Amino acid sequence: MTLTWEDGIPPVAGLLLAAGGGRRLGGRPKALLEHRGRTLAERAVAELAAGGCGPVHVVVGAAAADVRRRLARAARTTVTVVENPDWADGMGSSLCAGLASLAGTPVSAVLVMLVDQPGVGATAVARVLAAHRAGAGLVTASYAGRRGHPVLFARPHWPGVAASATGDRGARAYLRAHAAAVTTVACEDVADPDDIDVPADLVRLLG
Repeated sequence: MTLTWEDGIPPVAGLLLAAGGGRRLGGRPKALLEHRGRTLAERAVAELAAGGCGPVHVVVGAAAADVRRRLARAARTTVTVVENPDWADGMGSSLCAGLASLAGTPVSAVLVMLVDQPGVGATAVARVLAAHRAGAGLVTASYAGRRGHPVLFARPHWPGVAASATGDRGARAYLRAHAAAVTTVACEDVADPDDIDVPADLVRLLG
């Protein structure tokens, strides 16, 4: 359940990075790949909402009009679609665009999810969110000791994250520089962080 100020608790935004063009997939945008009757973008939005995030913002780039149209059809969750004209520069530019889109919202933090990880769902989102509710300002899921997504940034960290986000590395440099402040939450028992990157990975969409 998404919490709001009406509950006396500030909400946490869900931010889905879904702008990539799928260059290594032959130019098939990952957001439009289908899994169990839904696009990966639709699936991820639903998982963010089910895990307790709201509002939900989605950063799009490649095939933006098609992704927007599919998300509009999935009307169960209200979504703000953010178009990133610089999406080809890498994940860093999409992260910055997403953070900028949330500047005027009354959220305490943002939880970031990647569109190409269909094995990461609401349970992992809820675990990372719970760590923030318990007081953590920087939180990452972990898989067998390795940090992964979802990743949560409390609002005071946003300027630093945006300043360090470049290329395809997103917030990696910021998290490394603030490693002592990062809370990790084990999620290997409830999520699979493997992504869809090359044609051989498409088999993961068949389950």
